Amino acid sequence: MSKVRNPGAEARKLHGTLTASRWLIARRLSQLAFFLLFASGPWFGVWIAKGTLSSSMTFDVLPLTDPLVFLQALLAGHKPEMLAILGAAIVLAAYALINGRVYCSWVCPINPVTDLAAWARRRLDIQKGWNLKPKARYFVLAAVLAAAALTGTIAFELINPITTLYRGLLFGVSWGLLGAMLIFLFDLFVARNGWCGHVCPVGAFYSLVNTTGLLRVSASGRARCDDCMDCYAVCPEMHVISPALKGEQAGVSPIIANRDCTACGRCIDVCPEQVFRFTYRFDDRVDTTTPSQKQAAGALENAA
Repeated sequence: MSKVRNPGAEARKLHGTLTASRWLIARRLSQLAFFLLFASGPWFGVWIAKGTLSSSMTFDVLPLTDPLVFLQALLAGHKPEMLAILGAAIVLAAYALINGRVYCSWVCPINPVTDLAAWARRRLDIQKGWNLKPKARYFVLAAVLAAAALTGTIAFELINPITTLYRGLLFGVSWGLLGAMLIFLFDLFVARNGWCGHVCPVGAFYSLVNTTGLLRVSASGRARCDDCMDCYAVCPEMHVISPALKGEQAGVSPIIANRDCTACGRCIDVCPEQVFRFTYRFDDRVDTTTPSQKQAAGALENAA
């Protein structure tokens, strides 16, 4: 089996399965935690967060509103209440400070669906597909906003797979799972990472928010890169890697500054040479340790 079909195999062999999957596990726990905030009420009678990711009230005190939903409401001509304005401001400020695309990889319930499709696509060795451009999502976002303005409704929320999946899981509404199933099939057979990487208007919106976020991935150990391509194989936004990973001679920072990066951490997990790490956007430090030096240091650490 080729490495591309089984990325991370070498990392698991060298560093152990837990280390080579730590950020994947962390993301799944994060997504589960967000879901349980909403599920605790209808399932167990303990109401922590009432609503969905589109709009909610936490502990009957903290309002949270998806800024994209809020923007659609404004364009539809709805007069927002003060709680909605406050909720949208809180969410927008948080993602602008941290990293807009963490919503996609650490919160969104569709992410496990698309990750599963990507895994199945590699295992089935499906190479060909519709070559969509990443910028296509911005045209979809524009269409969503135009639909709100023209119809006077928050039209996208009627079919938003994020919202419908939550409702389907929380209340057992079977049609709510249909969108997730269609996205899985689309990503598996039509386009690699098609939904999250090329179509989703929510991801497009949070990409625009992701111009100031502090949380970044750095290819600080790029001197150790052996071109195994595992990071490219697992990255949902492959185009963000090369400038940071291969830009040393051109004087390019090792920080992955592209706003499309979802900060999912999969490149960190699967890299056997530990080229990548999480850091903040102004950290330009470069680790010039060679593979042999890294291996020797690891051997000494294990011996100690």
